Amino acid sequence: MPGDKTIRTGQCHCGAVRFEVTLSDGFNSIRRCNCSYCRMRGAVVVMAEMGGVKILEGEDKLTTYRFHTKTAQHFFCSVCGIYTHHQRRSDPNLHAVNVACLDGVSPFDFPEVPVMDGINHTNDTGTPTRRAGTLRYVPSD
Repeated sequence: MPGDKTIRTGQCHCGAVRFEVTLSDGFNSIRRCNCSYCRMRGAVVVMAEMGGVKILEGEDKLTTYRFHTKTAQHFFCSVCGIYTHHQRRSDPNLHAVNVACLDGVSPFDFPEVPVMDGINHTNDTGTPTRRAGTLRYVPSD
């Protein structure tokens, strides 16, 4: 349901970074991106508004990576290397959170994940973001 403000906890792989996140619209904003960085990272993300990610432990262990326009800020644990979240380029007031880092959640919990066209980013083209496809997970019997 739109406006579902779900609160979840999460952590990186080694547990050095722990956080709490208030999801802007529950899991309704789930997505992947096909830009060069997201394609290599392979994460499924969900959205949180600015201030919606609260680092509980290990803020000193978080490091960032910026590329291209240097607008998006990608956060990851400096100990285990796991990407936890990033501040979005298309809307810097939103954070995208790696669902694999959320306690009790797996990217494989979602049978279909929309893939957004980050190759033709809205900030580069001036056109609305388009959906590039759908990632499907079909478990074996």
